[in-house]
Amino acid sequence: MFWRMAGLSTASPVETILDKENFTLEELLDEDEIIQECKALNSRLINFLRERTQIEQLIRYIVEEAPEEAEKKRSFKFPFIACEIFTCEVDIILKALVEDEELMNLLFSFLEPKPSHSTLLAGYFSKVVICLLLRKTISFMQYVQAHQAIVKKLVDLIGITSIMEVLIRLLGADEHLYSSYTESMKWIEETDVLEMIVEKFSSSDSSEVHSNAAETLCAVTRFAPPGLLAKISSPSFVGRLFRHALEDSRPTSVLINSLSVCISLLDPRRLTVGTAYSYNRQISHGSTVSATMETVEGMLESLGRLLKLLDVSSSEKVLVTTYGKLQPPLGKHRLKIVEFISVLLTVGSKAAEELIHLGAIKLILDLFFEYPFNNFLHHHVENIVVSCLESKNSSLVEHLLHDCNLVGKILNAEKHFTLPADVNKPTVPAEGRSPPRIGNIGHLTHISNKLVQLANSSSEIQSHLQENTEWNDWQTNVLLKRNALENVYQWACGRPTALQDRTRDSDDDDYQDRDYDVAALANNLSQAFRYGIYSNDDMDEAHGSLERDDEDVYFDDESAEVVISSLRLGDDQER
Repeated sequence: MFWRMAGLSTASPVETILDKENFTLEELLDEDEIIQECKALNSRLINFLRERTQIEQLIRYIVEEAPEEAEKKRSFKFPFIACEIFTCEVDIILKALVEDEELMNLLFSFLEPKPSHSTLLAGYFSKVVICLLLRKTISFMQYVQAHQAIVKKLVDLIGITSIMEVLIRLLGADEHLYSSYTESMKWIEETDVLEMIVEKFSSSDSSEVHSNAAETLCAVTRFAPPGLLAKISSPSFVGRLFRHALEDSRPTSVLINSLSVCISLLDPRRLTVGTAYSYNRQISHGSTVSATMETVEGMLESLGRLLKLLDVSSSEKVLVTTYGKLQPPLGKHRLKIVEFISVLLTVGSKAAEELIHLGAIKLILDLFFEYPFNNFLHHHVENIVVSCLESKNSSLVEHLLHDCNLVGKILNAEKHFTLPADVNKPTVPAEGRSPPRIGNIGHLTHISNKLVQLANSSSEIQSHLQENTEWNDWQTNVLLKRNALENVYQWACGRPTALQDRTRDSDDDDYQDRDYDVAALANNLSQAFRYGIYSNDDMDEAHGSLERDDEDVYFDDESAEVVISSLRLGDDQER
């Protein structure tokens, strides 16, 4: 029960069961209030559940699938309740489990090879194991160290996301866990677990396995114990990743996920994989991987073969779309290559020189215009262009402006802003309809504005733009008018201003120029709401309360500004 008051409370159904002379574990598990009583540390219940026989049966519900003819509560309710009992973190129950080797063997018997593993039970298994790892770390790690075959079994089931989460924790990719129990977890650095994980790119054709293997390796790059950090950033490990990625016979998911790991090596704080699993990113124990020159050189060795995959002319795939057809579609693997290059470009001059030498930037810029409706591609290409323009590397800027003819391509796209009906192009408009407007004009506008901005500090960019009379005319007659039109802060309808809108290229917010005293208005609003000036039906109940905490009615400056902006929006609309 949530509370017990003499004369008012009724007996807990759990207590009623415990009062019987003979009762079973199943009777307790079928009672809805058992978890609540566990969290309340009901001594009679805890003493019953701590018995070895009961713990064993709870584990069996978690690791053994119910027979096909079993009742639904045996298949679903009992495993769930059993898992919740362990994750209530009752110390005496966890201690009884982790200190009994036979019970631990039974728990990890879930990992034994079998035709299939229930993902539902895998989730319960994962929660119990992680609970033991976090609450009984030393005893748990001692058991795993004495049974190192568990690590390989976890890797073999890495395609199940719940099992992947256990493996990530076990590798020390949890900052608080590692910093508190460094010695207990040090042995994992001496195993070949990273090699076992990367081998999954070669031995499995499952995209789920490839994705989870990549997520595990990315977690290591973000929260790496020193021993694993040295291994994963070594040129030999990077070379192995690329060998798997570039095998012709392998699925494209191998290439995509291998490059995700390489991206994370270059930029550990970048989230590269789309799984829901993530950790607090306040890094305390170590240290993330920083890309060494050896690591980058290991990647550059395979860059030429990687760029060949960007060639779309040899593919015969066709994808019909609402605006026409793609022949071929760009594909996730090419998009991932472009993302990889956008990150690689930021790590050093040697990488930039190699990209110029191989013509990578020119090739990617061509894709930008050949696929005018792929905004994912446009985002990465814009990052590449801005990185080149903002770099201190004059050869990069010269290559982009002259060899790649960036300004000329922008002006040509602006002049021919509809999709060309050229059957030899990768993107072809639908027959019988007028061609649509290309979809990368917004990104071209961003790039053009960046050129104008950087021309103020770069004589090279400034002279290049001034020499182009067509650019000067377009900037005056088109770009400036477009910027004025798209400046939402100047629209007559008004717009609520959030704090994140403060940094922008347009004029300062108009309400910043008004004589609003935010502190005074915040105080007035606090008083108004406190004394019920803005009352409603819901506030009537609050008037009966004599005890009010000031925090209940406190308006800080941030809250006041949002309210003020909303009020101002209403005023503007009434005009």
